[in-house]
Amino acid sequence: MSDTILIIDDEASIREALSGILADEGFNPVTAASAEEGLEKLSSESVQLVLLDIWMPGMDGIEALKIIKKSFSVPVIMISGHGTIETAVQATRNGAFDFIEKPLSYDKIILAINNGLHVADLEQENRLLKAASPRQSAICGTSQAVIHLKEQIDRVAPTDASVLILGGHGTGKELVAQTIHRKSSRGKRPLVEVNCAAIPDDLIESELFGHEKGSFTGATEKRQGKFDQANGGTLFLDEIGDMSLKSQAKVLRILQEQRFERVGGARTIHVDVRILAATNKNLAKEIEIGNFRADLFYRLNVVPILVPDLINRREDIPVLVDNFLVQFQQNGLQKKKFSSESINLLMQHHWPGNIRELKNMVERLLIMTPKKTIRPEDVRMFLGPVVEQPTTELKIIADYQPLNFKEARKQFEHDYLKSRLMENKGNISRTAQQIGMERSHLHKKVKALAIGLDAGDKK
Repeated sequence: MSDTILIIDDEASIREALSGILADEGFNPVTAASAEEGLEKLSSESVQLVLLDIWMPGMDGIEALKIIKKSFSVPVIMISGHGTIETAVQATRNGAFDFIEKPLSYDKIILAINNGLHVADLEQENRLLKAASPRQSAICGTSQAVIHLKEQIDRVAPTDASVLILGGHGTGKELVAQTIHRKSSRGKRPLVEVNCAAIPDDLIESELFGHEKGSFTGATEKRQGKFDQANGGTLFLDEIGDMSLKSQAKVLRILQEQRFERVGGARTIHVDVRILAATNKNLAKEIEIGNFRADLFYRLNVVPILVPDLINRREDIPVLVDNFLVQFQQNGLQKKKFSSESINLLMQHHWPGNIRELKNMVERLLIMTPKKTIRPEDVRMFLGPVVEQPTTELKIIADYQPLNFKEARKQFEHDYLKSRLMENKGNISRTAQQIGMERSHLHKKVKALAIGLDAGDKK
């Protein structure tokens, strides 16, 4: 994707010459003959850098620079035929990246542009890293369910296809979206996240599409929306099932045409945005009762990804607990460890709140347990009695629905044998006798299916 450079200069010869040079260098030049026209183009197009003349009729470059730095996150290089040290200092104080005098040295212009774009990329990368720093950076686990999830992510990430991420509360849908974006060709561009359930219905359009000054009470200045901010990158619509039908219609249009108008505006804005969406709702049922548009569902559901519940990947709990321990210790909590018996208790719980609930429990135990080793009695105190989740025919179908027959059979064997071995504390001989299987055959199955066993009697 070529970087767009906006040239704002009242001299036609300068605009034409710079446009030719920039096009030859692989950039996408856009021109404006005045500061006012330049600000309009900044509002309607995705611009990565601005070349701005200082002395122009009407609004001058310094005044325009102040507006650009306040409203747009782009580097600005000032150009002037009447440059003075005082002017250069004033431009720098108002946020200009560089100052170049006329007659222009095209080598110097290209060098300054490349430097400006490089610094802007570093600043964007730094913002993304800061935004992501408190979050888990990778999907943890080695269960078949997680291996299947990672394979799906690896296949869909390099494409521009829309992805609908499904799963219960706390399963890690946001982390899946972050991983897809990071592994895509847009990974160095913004990932903009919107929690559709957290924004009041009367403000969600402004949040997504932006608004013009005076378009409604409280709109004291023009504002870019999330689609503007995500241009060239990815927009993650979390809890898409809670979006109003009116907003759904506008999102559908963007998916179809990649363009929209701001609230209170008439100008059409073109964007290049990949859409990832997530929900814990049954959208088919929401469509049936009239709460969700079927045409939007089919647009979003190009590639559906089902994030497994924690109960379907219990063998990942020890890895997740270790990961949480490291995170909390980095945040200043005292270093502690879980006994193997405590981990076993955690693995037997059904975790209706999934990974989020497990993380909260680990943090609670670290804070409230006085000793350095968290024992089974500590876990029981806060976790309560282990209550297994009922396994109904419907739940079995949901667990294995995303897998083909071969994968589902392998996953069932893994889950079944793991469960029976846990009942017998890892004793292979006793388990083989109970399930009517030769001990040697069970041992081979345990090895082939990579079923982890706790240290102890495995004879």
